[in-house]
Amino acid sequence: MSTVKERLDALGLVLPKAAAPVANYVPFIRTGNLVIVSGQICFGVDGKLAAAHTGKLGAEVSPEHGIAAARLCALNVLAQVQAAVGDLDHGVVQCLRLGGFINAVPTFAGLAGIMNGASDLMVEILGDRGRHARSTVGVAELPLDAAVEVEAMFEVK
Repeated sequence: MSTVKERLDALGLVLPKAAAPVANYVPFIRTGNLVIVSGQICFGVDGKLAAAHTGKLGAEVSPEHGIAAARLCALNVLAQVQAAVGDLDHGVVQCLRLGGFINAVPTFAGLAGIMNGASDLMVEILGDRGRHARSTVGVAELPLDAAVEVEAMFEVK
């Protein structure tokens, strides 16, 4: 079984530094054996939001860039979980739930496909521990005009 670091390396990915909150909230709450992660937008490893990941799906943002944005959100979620537990290999029991918010025009019907970017990455990185329940909704606007935001809940040790 490979480690989270090995899986990230194999995918050519780097876990970013956990983003600090930009308003009056905390990035995660740990209570008992649960970690609840606040919504994470699609910041890159450099901590910036790429132009390709801002705007609405079905308008300025292509489905391919939307999927990439959802993957970045998932990486940012994992960075918060690592900040909460210290070690993703030994501290995470299961990703229980992902909630996806897709900044989209009202007629965009591909919400689930965009959120698959986050869901697929969670399984690629955590294996079966990354399988989760999920909700995905289209929204009129997200912070900083991000294309995607993902929140999560994990069972931890």
